[in-house]
Amino acid sequence: MSTPTRAADPLRHLALGDSYTIGEGVPEDARWPMQLARQLMAEGTALAPPRIVATTGWTTDELAAAMDEAQQAPAYDLVTLLIGVNNQYRGRGADDYIGEFRQLLARAVALAGDRPERVVVVSIPDWGVTRFAREHGHDAAPIGAALDRFNALARAAAEATGAAFVDITDLSREHPDELAEDGLHPDARQYARWAERIAPTARRALR
Repeated sequence: MSTPTRAADPLRHLALGDSYTIGEGVPEDARWPMQLARQLMAEGTALAPPRIVATTGWTTDELAAAMDEAQQAPAYDLVTLLIGVNNQYRGRGADDYIGEFRQLLARAVALAGDRPERVVVVSIPDWGVTRFAREHGHDAAPIGAALDRFNALARAAAEATGAAFVDITDLSREHPDELAEDGLHPDARQYARWAERIAPTARRALR
């Protein structure tokens, strides 16, 4: 009699971030990591529900303080990292941001079992184009310029490390009205666009 073969354990995704990753203002199943997981599973990838370490308002240092709980074995098969909008919102400079971001990126690689190819950095969307920004008198131009600088630094850090970088900032600018009730955070439609943009890179990372 043959011994039944145990099914392989599903792949594990750790999503690190802030309000954009936790999905402020949308149902849990509308968060982009959840939509990404459903898309990959529909394509045949055996993927467990993502573990999300993210809270609205977190900056790079606040995410770092919360990541200690994620330090566990076995390694994650995919780690995504989207962080920095609150650094910019609070007026912190790009130099401070990138120093802390590089540390977070190194920790993300460690959580992926020291496999940088399993890490995907997602760009910061542009909140300066939102209804919230307009209603509160924020000037979109300097916000966009600051976030472009943050994203350029994050992309360079990711590429230097061997991690992937996915730019979704253009989607936030092209669809500025796809917002949750607060007029600031994306709604399910925009998160679906993000998931579709991220999926090919995540798929390659999981090979």
